[in-house]
Amino acid sequence: MVAATLLLALVVAAIASTVALHSISEGNDAREQRRTEYLQTARQAVLNLTTIRADSAQADIDRILAGASGEFRSEFDGRIDPFREVVRQARVVSTGEVIEAALEDDDDRTAHVLVAAKQTVTNAGQQEPQQRYYRFRVTVTGGEHGPTVSKVEFVA
Repeated sequence: MVAATLLLALVVAAIASTVALHSISEGNDAREQRRTEYLQTARQAVLNLTTIRADSAQADIDRILAGASGEFRSEFDGRIDPFREVVRQARVVSTGEVIEAALEDDDDRTAHVLVAAKQTVTNAGQQEPQQRYYRFRVTVTGGEHGPTVSKVEFVA
């Protein structure tokens, strides 16, 4: 009888341990998925910001705004017309490339992502393409329809 009780207790403990480990694993999986979404959102936002063409300026701006929210959206939205005109008049063609991105910190609602990027730019005033390098701190905020970029800062 004692052996049967001990065996039953061991089985219950094993089941409880398995359930607990599974719950922890699911929590870690959800956290990793959220972190991946934060990184992808920041990378795409920087790519959108650094890839602008005179012949598609409005579509490029719309793409930037589609992933924007909060302070970033307000700041960018207020400068659309002059930005578009400068891009068109200077016949800007820029292609961005994300070199690297990493999470600085994150929680259930927000992440700060550091992004290093390269931009190759040509315009009416130069014959040879110029390469520019940037470092950004991108604040990504979770929302009902997925993560969006709520702030973009240059990092020295």
